[in-house]
Amino acid sequence: MVYQMPPYGIQSMLKEEHKHMSGLDEAVLKNIDACKQLSTITRTSLGPNVNFWNIPYEQDGYQSLDKLFITNDAATIVNELEVQHPAAKILVLAGKAQQEEIGDGANLTVSFAGELLQNAEELIRMGLHPSEIIIGYTKAINKTIEILDELVAKGSEKMDVRNKDEVIKRMKAAVASKQFGLEDILCPLIAEACIQVCPKNPANFNVDNVRVARLLGGGLHNCTIVRVMVLKNDTVGSIKRVEKSKVAVFVGGVDTSATETKGTILIHSAEQNYAKTEEAKVEELIKAVANSGAKVIVSGAVVGEMALHFCERYKLMVLKISSKFELRRFCRTTGAVALLKLGPPNPDDLGYVDSVSVEEIGGVRVTIVRNEDGGNSVCTVVLRGSTDSILDDLERAVDDGVNTYKAMCRDSRMVPGAAATEIELARRLKEFSFKETGLDQYAIAKFAESFEMVPKTLAENAGLNAMEIISSLYAEHASGNTKVGIDLEEGVCKDASPMNIWDLHVTKFFALKYAADAACTVLRVDQVSTSQMLTKGPSNIETNGMGKKKTGMHLIFFIGISSIN
Repeated sequence: MVYQMPPYGIQSMLKEEHKHMSGLDEAVLKNIDACKQLSTITRTSLGPNVNFWNIPYEQDGYQSLDKLFITNDAATIVNELEVQHPAAKILVLAGKAQQEEIGDGANLTVSFAGELLQNAEELIRMGLHPSEIIIGYTKAINKTIEILDELVAKGSEKMDVRNKDEVIKRMKAAVASKQFGLEDILCPLIAEACIQVCPKNPANFNVDNVRVARLLGGGLHNCTIVRVMVLKNDTVGSIKRVEKSKVAVFVGGVDTSATETKGTILIHSAEQNYAKTEEAKVEELIKAVANSGAKVIVSGAVVGEMALHFCERYKLMVLKISSKFELRRFCRTTGAVALLKLGPPNPDDLGYVDSVSVEEIGGVRVTIVRNEDGGNSVCTVVLRGSTDSILDDLERAVDDGVNTYKAMCRDSRMVPGAAATEIELARRLKEFSFKETGLDQYAIAKFAESFEMVPKTLAENAGLNAMEIISSLYAEHASGNTKVGIDLEEGVCKDASPMNIWDLHVTKFFALKYAADAACTVLRVDQVSTSQMLTKGPSNIETNGMGKKKTGMHLIFFIGISSIN
């Protein structure tokens, strides 16, 4: 008989098959390593000269879902990779927060946080405690924000958001990071679309008012903007054009509604025709819509054949919009109120359109909804490309440009781009670290060193000598040229002002703040416990040898937090 020692310590508190990790080697350094791996993945997509990631939904032994992502967008990469490690997921959440807040800069957030943790690992191996590193990083990020405010270009806070040239200047860097070499074509299109739908109070700008219609065929030179809403489908009936008309929108569809209860109808003779009664009811409803003055009916669900027949008889155009988001935008564009079921609408519920017409673009029939006088008009960027992957990438570039416009409506201040801001922050933070007397000065110096990741990555992705570039940048900035960055086309260091490479201050601010917060959160965790949830199951289900089913679900707890005095 073999005697088993009973569990002791924390093992005695948790259920079987749990895993507990604590201390620097098991918890902190393993968490840092996972974050470094994620940062390495996104770093190759930082800047204009990037490598694309191919993310197939297929694994050995599993059926493919026929989804393929070929992208250089960090937000898309981290979302589609489905990161499970709890520490790396903190970086993913920081990147998502940046994407939701600004719409750009997610790559900088994840990559910079990974660099901070990599440098923190070096400090830990030197003998510093994570608490001391966190204190130093907190001082460093506060000083970084102060320096960042001093680097703002003079006069950039007084910007007219309807000035196309000023908008393009601030938008160029964000668009170039997705479509390098094409920013001079895309930026004017995006800027024009944003300016057209900008409300009287720019702070109320809604990114949803700039839509994207993707049509296969043609090329980038065929891309256009139209101050209309473009629906990628034909009308349901035979009426293809209507002008200056009222619109009725029905979410539940244009068809007879099913009754709430079931019943049996007994017909005694041929004269008692149930179908004719239903037909009269449908005609009554469609006639009531026509009498209200509406010439266009929009259905959010199915359109019945009988209802369509009477719509044709009363000369009503029928549109079907299945997406609830598109239906919401249509109602906002036309001023209509979406009704739940088919019935006579009130005059206040009707919307108005200047014209609705079916046109052909690139061999695809689309419905054009024009409403020039609408208070919340929608502008559509029509993108043309040869493949879906190209159109996906163009759409991400447009999305970044529109979100940048929204950010500049909040805060139009800008700082030099092309890594000029990062090198200046690194230089001045190093000077600041020399003035500190405690152990946290080493953490501040490593925080400053982390900024070198940006010019180093930009240079490496462009095939340049990173060490030479960084040395040249430090030399230029030490002599007082604080706007000198990297010219990736010529492979030399130049002033970013003549090149019109600027970054929004608010984008840098949130990206660096979120990255520092995420890094400090990972460093605070010094104990991790994972436990597999076990449930009883029948004998034909794979078990763990003790009659309990393996569900594969894990509970992950961060149960230890490094104390900070």
